[in-house]
Amino acid sequence: MASQRFPLTGLVAAVLALSSTFAQADVRITEVAPWSSGNSPVGADWFELTNTGASALDLTGWKVDDSSAAFASAVALSGLTSLAAGQSAVFVEGTTTTAATFVSTWFGASAPAGFAIGYYSGAGIGLSATADAVNIFNAAGVLQAGVTFGASDAVSPYQTFDNAAGLNGVTLTQLSVAGIQGAFVAMNSLTDIGSPGVVPEPESYALMLAGLGVLGLVARRQR
Repeated sequence: MASQRFPLTGLVAAVLALSSTFAQADVRITEVAPWSSGNSPVGADWFELTNTGASALDLTGWKVDDSSAAFASAVALSGLTSLAAGQSAVFVEGTTTTAATFVSTWFGASAPAGFAIGYYSGAGIGLSATADAVNIFNAAGVLQAGVTFGASDAVSPYQTFDNAAGLNGVTLTQLSVAGIQGAFVAMNSLTDIGSPGVVPEPESYALMLAGLGVLGLVARRQR
């Protein structure tokens, strides 16, 4: 019987360890478009950051890195200094001009009310369409959120990696589908599908936390 319980115990330990790794963070990487630099009118890759906490998040001094996951090589998040509680924001690789192109591609003449966009740039970081990662650090160099992903879409339509569930430290495989979790087809690019700026459904986080609670209960009962 002990040999039958071990795999479950090991799974519980792994999940609990993962959750404790990011226990200090109330932020999630909820969407990634690593194909956008080569397969979109935007001409730049982007990701979405969501504040899942109950208070505003100060982004001053925060940085992003790819799979090297090192604060020393990370580049600054610019254009936004804070995220309100529950707010999502897109960060596009480039400048304010790139950000304007993003808005035009996805929304037309103007972005919807409440949409937030920032940018990042610098040598040594770029999201590969074959396999890569996004890692977010606070001003102190502490990892706050991180996801990895494999190969993105190679043919049209190009779908973003969807992490509406708000998971940390995982490999993203779910692709955005128009009409689900707020995903839609970009207004000025019929090949771009995603949900930039759409706040993930609160029940997604509730389900995730409930799952962790159940696993914790199982671990305690087995001890």
